[in-house]
Amino acid sequence: MVPGDSAILANLRRGALEYCVLAALGAGPRYGLDIARSLSRDGVLMGGEGTLYPLLGRLRKSGWVQTTWQESPTGPPRRYYRLTADGEHALAEFTRIWGPFRDAVDTALTRGEI
Repeated sequence: MVPGDSAILANLRRGALEYCVLAALGAGPRYGLDIARSLSRDGVLMGGEGTLYPLLGRLRKSGWVQTTWQESPTGPPRRYYRLTADGEHALAEFTRIWGPFRDAVDTALTRGEI
């Protein structure tokens, strides 16, 4: 596993985490803790839930996600997040660009060329 405090890992997370959150919402609305658990499972994409909630707030302000409150069977109401049309478009654009970018990085790392 990649160390969680690596500066390289922090930079990679900064560039991709918001799109991973959008992808996590692609199947439907989810509440914050559920998103945090799925993205921090291996400790690579997200080190903990402390970074998630400010990110969700930025995604909401950007218009990429919307929120609703729903009653919880086991406690207080939960805030659920869902993609907006703009969020779906942003995720589609990232997905379109990610493959060629990833391939170029892989090529540069394995062959020393681009």
